Amino acid sequence: MSENTVAAALAKNVRQEVGKVIVGMGEAIESLLIAFLTGGHVIMEGIPGLAKTLLAKSFAMSLGLKFKRIQFTSDILPSDIIGGLVFNRRSGELEFRPGPIFANIVLIDEINRAPPRSQSALLEAMQERQVTVEGVTHNLPDPFLVVATQNPIELEGTFPLPEAEVDRFMMRVIVPYPTAEEERQILAMKNVLGEDIPISPAVDIQTIKAAMEEVRNVALVNDVINYIVEVVSASRRDNRLVLGASTRAEIALLYAAKAYAALNGRMYVIPDDVKKVFFRVLNHRIQPKPEYSGLSKSPDYNFISKTLNEYLNSVEVPL
Repeated sequence: MSENTVAAALAKNVRQEVGKVIVGMGEAIESLLIAFLTGGHVIMEGIPGLAKTLLAKSFAMSLGLKFKRIQFTSDILPSDIIGGLVFNRRSGELEFRPGPIFANIVLIDEINRAPPRSQSALLEAMQERQVTVEGVTHNLPDPFLVVATQNPIELEGTFPLPEAEVDRFMMRVIVPYPTAEEERQILAMKNVLGEDIPISPAVDIQTIKAAMEEVRNVALVNDVINYIVEVVSASRRDNRLVLGASTRAEIALLYAAKAYAALNGRMYVIPDDVKKVFFRVLNHRIQPKPEYSGLSKSPDYNFISKTLNEYLNSVEVPL
């Protein structure tokens, strides 16, 4: 990988630090970097115990940013997330006390365990980078990234995420079991470190801001823009789906492709950049009809992957 960009150098430093406690998970780390540099958010989907929480915390530590974790449960309230008004005995007035959403990187564990009312509390925060309490708007820290985890198997005590909320996540990353060799490395690492996380900030805020600005300036020609529109709009013509991908999906794909290019040392997007991030950006945005998704409530990753590859193969790649 070339390091001709600030983003590529930042990514190398972050990967080195995170690699002190995380084995493998290269796609998840890359996805966090892409979302972070473009103002997006990520769902990490996988069974418990695959180090999703450790990855999010390590990622925040490597960037030197404030990290908060929120455990979603069936009885969590919006005020438990965004904060609320409390009575100050000294002043005799109500004052706003910020909730855990006021951090640079917020991990939401088991996002589908919260009831819809509490899930909806995230919408304004994720889209507008602010929360409103009693008519008063409070800005969230900048930069700001939400990382949500979700168990694809367990259904008892869970609530489906509203489409509006799902659509606000730039990517869904499927976290698989590690390989046997990776597991040997994990056990050897745990044998030495235990639960310590020996990670230091690998970059400063000026470098982070420079990388974000750089990603915004990555060049994108009209042929690639047309390519993005065509591969995404193919989902809307697919009669196997209840729902195709929205315009927000096209915007997310555009931003993700620009970040992927910058992370690979280029200041221009090529069609391969779009292909590399296509599954992660689109896999949670298309909804198969019951006759294609089967009786299982767990996501059919094979069907989704096959379908998305069909869209890519159906569109002529610009030269």
